[in-house]
Order: sequence, then C-alpha cells, then structure tokens
Amino acid sequence: MQKVYDELTAAFRRNEGYLSAPAYRRIVKKHTTLFEDSDTLFLLLQAAGYPIVEEGTGYCLESFFTPYTQQKYCVIDIETNGSKPETAQVIEVGAVMVQNGEIIDRFESFVECAFLPEYITKITGIVPEDLVDAPSRLEVLSNLRIFMDNAVFVAHNANFDYGFLNHSFDRFGLGSIGNQKLCSIDLARRTIESERYGLAYLSESLELGDHMHHRAFSDALATAKLLALTFENLPAYVQTTDDLLRFSTSSRKDRTENKKISFTSVD
Repeated sequence: MQKVYDELTAAFRRNEGYLSAPAYRRIVKKHTTLFEDSDTLFLLLQAAGYPIVEEGTGYCLESFFTPYTQQKYCVIDIETNGSKPETAQVIEVGAVMVQNGEIIDRFESFVECAFLPEYITKITGIVPEDLVDAPSRLEVLSNLRIFMDNAVFVAHNANFDYGFLNHSFDRFGLGSIGNQKLCSIDLARRTIESERYGLAYLSESLELGDHMHHRAFSDALATAKLLALTFENLPAYVQTTDDLLRFSTSSRKDRTENKKISFTSVD
C-alpha cells in the first residue's frame, strides 16, 4: 500500500490538494485487486490513517489544508526485543497525541513476550516479569491503531518505529500504516543547532525535563517536547501540515528558494 500512499500524495501536491474522481481512480486502479474496487480502496485508505476525504465530486488531502498548529500528531516510541521485525517483536509502546501545543491523549502498554534478551533488559530496564501478564501483541497493536486514527505519525528516527510497527500491523492482519510520517530528527536538524541529534543528548542539552531513556512513554514525551521546540523555529512559509512535512525532508537549496519566495510575497 505504500506505493499508493506515495503516488496519491505526489498527485495531490501537484494539484493543490485536490484530485478529481477520474484522476483518483487512475492512480488506485494500478493497486486494485479482484477483491477491491476504487471505492473499497478509499475506505481502506481512511482506515489505514491516510488523510483523504471526499470533496464534492472528487477528493482532497486534509493535511494540505490543515494549519500545522491545528494538526493532530501521534508521537510514538517503541521498545523491542531485537532490531528486525521479521524475528523480533514490540515489547513496549508509548504514545502521546498532541494538538494545538497540548497533549490531549496518551497511550502506554507493555506487550506480552516470552523471550527477552539480557542485553535488552540492560538497555531498557524492562525485565521478563513486566511482560509475562501484559496484553497480547494483537490487543496492543489493535488499540494503538485506533489511538493513531489519521494523525501524523511522529517519532525520533521515525523510519525504525514506523517500519517495525508497519510490519507488525501487517503480520496481525491490521493492514499497513497510511498515516503520514514526520521524523523529529529530520525536523530538529533543520530548526535546532546541536552537536548531536540523539534524543538523550537533545533532551539533556535542551532541558526537556526528566527523561528515562529507552522507555517508550518517556521517550515519546521527550519527543513531543522536542517537537514543540522545533515548531518555534519554523520559517514563516511553513503554514500547513503538508508544508511542515515537506520542510522536514527538504534540502538546503529548497529551503533557500522557499525563503526567497516568502520574502517576495511579503514585499
């Protein structure tokens, strides 16, 4: 499904956030099976957290129009018993939902697990007893899917958390993650001057408060505080959620050109 998310987002951006019904169908037709038509795929996109809505006779991408300050951000961190989702599993999930600069909801859970390497315990402080009677993976992942809704997925080194959870969701029949992704490392590199950008270093140097590194909820909370600081340093041309997402992965050349355009608009 990642290909259809990417193709739709690129098309929405080329067309100022809107797609006609025929344009939408041309894109999704390439990803439709015998068991799915374009209408069914639309429902699957929404269920996966992709921010697409019907608009008149066509469709629009909500994040293209939503002010980034009003957007919901699901700031997530996971702890796992290994680095590869094919052979490891999530053992702890922590997440906070942020909107308008406030934490409006939270999610925190251990995950049942029968195998916990000693080196993971040394890193995280999580012991086997914490996981024996914890909720099952299916229960935790299902509840997390509901919690995420269609918020922007935020994590420090988001590719790891996003990729691991995406594999886990698919494994348990929960579909892929369609939520748009924002990496707080990428955003911090473009808004904060620092010698290093690891979460522990930033948390200490920026005085983000008490932080228990490598514990899911504590890391998620620290990342949410970091996100708020990065927002304070965004350039004026970043207005919408889509502006923010593009800025977070932009090159120095792109940012310079956008800055010039912004100054020209002001004049």
